[in-house]
Amino acid sequence: MPPNMRDWLPDDHLALFVVDAVGVMDLAPFYRAYRADGHGRAAYEPSVMVALILYCWSRGMRSSRRIERACVEDVACRVIVAQQRPDHATIARFVVRHERALQGLFGEVLGLCAEAGLASVGVIAIDGTKIAANASRDRTLDYERIAREIVEEAIATDKAENEQFGERRGDELGPEVPLGDGRREWLRKAAQKLERERAARARPIPRSRAKRLVDAKQRLEEELAVECRANAEYEAFRARGVDKTGRRLHHNLTKPYTPPASPAGKLNLTDPDSRLVRGMRGWVQGYNAQAACNEQNLIIAAEVTNSSGDFGSLGPMLDEARRELAAAGVTGTPSLVLADAGFWHTEQMNEITARGTPVLIPPDSTRRKGHARPGSNGGHFDFMREVLSRPPGTALYKQRAQLIEPFFGDVKHNRGFTRFARRGRSAAQTEWRLIAATHNLLKLHRHFQTLPA
Repeated sequence: MPPNMRDWLPDDHLALFVVDAVGVMDLAPFYRAYRADGHGRAAYEPSVMVALILYCWSRGMRSSRRIERACVEDVACRVIVAQQRPDHATIARFVVRHERALQGLFGEVLGLCAEAGLASVGVIAIDGTKIAANASRDRTLDYERIAREIVEEAIATDKAENEQFGERRGDELGPEVPLGDGRREWLRKAAQKLERERAARARPIPRSRAKRLVDAKQRLEEELAVECRANAEYEAFRARGVDKTGRRLHHNLTKPYTPPASPAGKLNLTDPDSRLVRGMRGWVQGYNAQAACNEQNLIIAAEVTNSSGDFGSLGPMLDEARRELAAAGVTGTPSLVLADAGFWHTEQMNEITARGTPVLIPPDSTRRKGHARPGSNGGHFDFMREVLSRPPGTALYKQRAQLIEPFFGDVKHNRGFTRFARRGRSAAQTEWRLIAATHNLLKLHRHFQTLPA
């Protein structure tokens, strides 16, 4: 009998725990991407690839080439892939192909944590951190410079083609292709050959089917004619500035939009979705990765934005946390929401407190200690300062750093996640949710290790 590869690792090893956890997850979105009729080359088992990615990302290995090397050198990875050796291109293409499905693994892991009693609804801390994009800051240009570089590139291309082709256009046919009458004769013979092949393959269409095709064609032509007449009538009314009832249309509909001479703002040519965001050590070309966690340091929401500040993200992050918890089968109302000064949004805070959840957010950041920003005096601002200045409020707000900051420190320092590997906000969202999912998976693994045997 062949040896049982699971005997190569201790029973409480993370790799075996990941394999067992993936075995109870809903991986239907992964399987739907493959053909079920047996045609095509056999793919690697999706559950094996998912387990491999989750384990390697938990260990800080995100490079597809490093994962490929681990499938040869690392015993745990060899156990997961059952001695197979997927190459780095296969691993990278799996991540790209199943981008949305990999995002959904966050909810699957959160559901397992909920079953273990870790996904409780109590104090929720929300914060964000800046993660660099896979893009060069020097390639962030304004539209005027982009247009100038396009023109300069076009001039250089024309110059190079003139030197290469001279007076010729460059796409002329070579001497091996017949010209004039010879080309027409060659095309005529090729067309006749194709017609003979089509006639040999063609099957007579049954009369009933032919009649249905003719009727369907007539119906489509009639519907197209009716739509064309309706569009013509609409355009005629629009040209006169009135609708069918004779009422005058809104002036914005009759006046065409006049774009500005040059668009405002800047764009990064390497990753157009990324922005210049301000971090602790200056400006970074990247994204604002936000997370929400509960009292067990479990991540219950993970989102990525390209806004430098956190203003306006309090409500959406709390709503996302509620949706994720509800999908995991966890019900209840948070007892307290904690966030730093960057999340201050009066309307969103009033809406959250109206639902019965108190919010603690300082109106002044630590950088502005003793120097309130203009317009932040009186009303809610003074009330929050008074609450936070008292010992109960101070003790409650201290929990924010204890809950959310360890996650960011572990991700950046221990697992080396300081830059997104792929480009685009959707790809960055996938990576961030995978990081959060593996964090929760590690929490769940440690939870079972502490249970009595």
